[in-house]
Amino acid sequence: MANLARRQILKMLGILGIGNATFQRALAEEAAKGSGLTLEQIASAEWVAGISLTDEQRTSLTSRLNDVRSDSAEIRAIPIRYDELSAFRFDPEMADPTVAVRALKRPDWLSDRPAVAVSEIPPADVLTADDCSFLSIAELGKRLRNGSLTSVKLTRFCLEQLMRHDPVLNCVVTLTEDLAMRQAEQADQELASGHDRGPLHGIPWGAKDLIGLHGYPTTWGAAHFREQQTKTSATVAQKLEQAGAVIAAKLSLGALAMGDEWFNGQTKNPWNPAQGSSGSSAGSASAVAAGLLPFAIGSETLGSIVSPTRRCGVAGLRPTFGRVSRAGCMALSWTMDKLGPIARSADDCGYVLAAIHGRDVADPTTVDRWFQWPVDADLSKLKIGRVTNCETSAPDQRALDLLQKCGAKLVDIELPRDIPEWTLAGMLNVEAACIFQELARENISEGLNSWPDIFRASHFVSAIDYLQASRARFQLMKKMAAVFCDVHLYVGGSDLGITNLTGHPTFVLPVMMAEMKPQSRPLCCTLTGALHDEATLLSVARVIEQQADVLKFHPQH
Repeated sequence: MANLARRQILKMLGILGIGNATFQRALAEEAAKGSGLTLEQIASAEWVAGISLTDEQRTSLTSRLNDVRSDSAEIRAIPIRYDELSAFRFDPEMADPTVAVRALKRPDWLSDRPAVAVSEIPPADVLTADDCSFLSIAELGKRLRNGSLTSVKLTRFCLEQLMRHDPVLNCVVTLTEDLAMRQAEQADQELASGHDRGPLHGIPWGAKDLIGLHGYPTTWGAAHFREQQTKTSATVAQKLEQAGAVIAAKLSLGALAMGDEWFNGQTKNPWNPAQGSSGSSAGSASAVAAGLLPFAIGSETLGSIVSPTRRCGVAGLRPTFGRVSRAGCMALSWTMDKLGPIARSADDCGYVLAAIHGRDVADPTTVDRWFQWPVDADLSKLKIGRVTNCETSAPDQRALDLLQKCGAKLVDIELPRDIPEWTLAGMLNVEAACIFQELARENISEGLNSWPDIFRASHFVSAIDYLQASRARFQLMKKMAAVFCDVHLYVGGSDLGITNLTGHPTFVLPVMMAEMKPQSRPLCCTLTGALHDEATLLSVARVIEQQADVLKFHPQH
C-alpha cells in the first residue's frame, strides 16, 4: 500500500507541477520538526511550482506531501561525491544525426600538409630567452630532435620563467617541479634512443587547476578545496603524459571556474598587469600569452576559454562538446563543460588536440570522431559565413577581409536570435547548484565569487522549468544545424551563449594590433565551425594567422 500511495503522490505532483528542490526542502524541514504542513505553507510555495491551487486542492495534497517530504529527506541523505555523474548526458549530434557519419572521415577539402623544415636553427648556447619563450611546438620539437635543446633545459627554463613572473601575473597555483624534471629527463632519454612519442614529446605544459593530477593539490581555485587531492590523474593529463608532454604547473582559475579571482587574488593580463586576465581559464591564458609555457589546457562552460584568450591576445580552442574527456576534472555543468588547448597558434592547438581527443569510458559523453593534424584547407572549396544579424567587430572584419583576399567565398548568414540563449544558459546554474549543493546546505560562501547566491537561487528553479529549457535548447540546436547546411564555418557572430549550448567548436586567434596603454596589444577574432570539424576551423585560422602576421608581437616583461 505504501508503494501504491507513493506512486499516486508522484503522479499527482507530476500533473500539478509540484516537487521542485526548494519546495521539497521546505517540506523536509517541517518533517524534522514533527509537524504537518499547513495550507498557508503550501500556498506560500506555489509561486515556485508555477501553479495556483484552491483551498480544496491544498487540503487534498497535505497528507500526501507530508510523505513526499520524507522521501526528499531520504534522497538528500544519500552520500554522493562531487565527481558522481548524472544519469543524463548531452548529445550535440541529436539535431543532425548525419554528423556522426560525416565526422568519421576527412572532408574532401582538407589534405595532408607537407612537412616544412624550420629555418636555420641556432646552436643552444645562443638561444635567447625570447627564442625559448615564444617558439612554436614544431620549432621546439625540431630543436629537441637535433640536439640543440633538451627537454631538461627547456623545462627548467619554463619553471624559472613561471617563478620569475608569477609575483606579477599570479597565474601559478602549484609548481610541479619534481614531476616535471622526471618527465623531462625521461623525454630526453627516449628521444636519444629513437623512441619518439610525437610532436609534444618533451614539451612543457600547464593544467588549469580543476584538472586532477595525482600527488598534487587540485584546488578548483577555492579556499574550501585548497588541500584537495585526487586519487588519480585526469584522463587529459594521462593522455598528455603518454604523448611525452611535461607537466610544469597547475595554473589558476577563478573560484569554482568563475572569473579570474581565486584564493590567492586576481590573475593578471601580461599585456596590462593592472588588468585581470579574465576567466575562468585565467592562469592558462596568462601563462601562455606571457611566454611562460608553450601550451596549457583550459576549460569552458560559458566563455572560460574564449574570454581569457581574447583578453590576453592568445590562441585558444574550445572543441566540440564530447571531443575531449573531462574525467578527473571538476564538473560545473554536465551538459556544457568542455576542455581545450590554449597555445601560441592554430598549429600548436592542433597538435595538442590530436593528443587529447577521443572516446573515454570514464566520460560517457565522449566520442571518437576524425581529427588529424597538420592538414591544409582548400579555401576554394569552402563557404565561410559572414553573420549579418549582429554587429561585426573590427577583428572579425579583419579576418573576413583577409580570407576574401585569399580567395575564400563569403556567404551572408543569420544566427538564430529568436530563442533567448542567455536565459537557457541558466541550466548551467541549476546543474552547478546540484553538484555543489553541500556548499549551499552548509552556508559555505567565503571566496566563492558570486556562486553562493547563484546556488541558492537555483534551488528555486523547478524541474519542469529546467526540462522546458532543455526542450528549447534542442530547438536552438536544430536551428544551428540548419546554419551549417549553408556554410562550413563562420566568423564572429557574438555567439558565445548559443554555441556553448549547442556544443559547436570555436577558435580564438589574434588578428590585429591596437594602440593601448601601457603597450599595444593584440585583438582577437573568433571562428566557429561545424560539430567535430576542428581540422577545418584550425586550417582556416592558420591562413588568417599567416596573413595577419600578429604572432611576432609579444608582451613586454
